[in-house]
Amino acid sequence: MPGAFGACAPTVAGRAYVVSAVLSVLGICGSLRKGSYNGMLLREAQRLAPPDTSIEIADLSEIPLYNGDVEAQGLPSAVRALRVRVRAADALLFATPEYNYSIPGVLKNAIDWVSRPVDGELPFDGKPVALMGAGARLGTARAQYHLRQVCVYTNMLPVNKPEVMVANAWEQFDKDGGLRDEKTRQLVTQLLASLAAWTRRLRAA
Repeated sequence: MPGAFGACAPTVAGRAYVVSAVLSVLGICGSLRKGSYNGMLLREAQRLAPPDTSIEIADLSEIPLYNGDVEAQGLPSAVRALRVRVRAADALLFATPEYNYSIPGVLKNAIDWVSRPVDGELPFDGKPVALMGAGARLGTARAQYHLRQVCVYTNMLPVNKPEVMVANAWEQFDKDGGLRDEKTRQLVTQLLASLAAWTRRLRAA
């Protein structure tokens, strides 16, 4: 297709990428709780995604705590599988709770595992990402800013705007897990559109 990103292989961080007409986004939730508001937020993003964007959600429940001794014996299968999915995705979408003013251990641990250089491979390097979160009064603002710091070191490339910070999350979702507030749905939609545009811009650079 003329002009499609699949027609060539632009490079980011020295590696070639081929982006199809439909962008593949991997959603990563920082909570393991079945009724997680951030899990709901990711599923709402799946429903709100534009036709040219496909969102799958990773499961972090089988990722063990990072241990260098374990790594030295070979990556656990759940870690290898997550690395493959991160590498294959055109972009990432993080949904993070805020625990004690920062990122939950579940999310940080998964990032620590995937960020490890294995055979010279760094799955996060040059990866476009978007951040959002549902929490208490500040809507995970502090956790998201800490996550942006982690993005700097791992060379992930986050979208700056819009910021999606869902405050008082327990009031924001209906019984089916959908967002009640139209303005918040619009922000999520805008974030997904920004992520798609940012991903294509990076790949074309």
